[in-house]
Amino acid sequence: MRFERRMRPEVRVDLVPLIDVVFQLVIFFMVSTTFILTPGISLTFPAAATAEQVAMTRLVITVASRNEIYLNKEKLDIKTLNERLSEMQKQIEESGKDTTITAVIEADKDIPYSLMIEVLDSLRRNGFKGVNLKTRKLQE
Repeated sequence: MRFERRMRPEVRVDLVPLIDVVFQLVIFFMVSTTFILTPGISLTFPAAATAEQVAMTRLVITVASRNEIYLNKEKLDIKTLNERLSEMQKQIEESGKDTTITAVIEADKDIPYSLMIEVLDSLRRNGFKGVNLKTRKLQE
């Protein structure tokens, strides 16, 4: 004699935990992704034996020539760079935040020293204290 079970096991695939894990992975990759702030020009950075990695900031100045200076992605020349940095400093002061914004300067190795001094002078005049110069690691 064969007895029939009244309660049959209900087989169901629960997708909620899978969706949760995939969603957390998407968030992780969004947060850990670095975004490129510099324009797509090719530069040859000078080499330095003591080159270190620097955390990217939201203020990147790329110097290609006297008439081709980029503030993040905005193309400027040396004269308008000073004006734009002055505007940025005023916006920071108006916001009331007491934060020191650091700048990263990227320049080709063939850029004249006097141009680099002008860019550094413009940053200093407008109150930017932390300035990092981007270099590449010296190949031995």
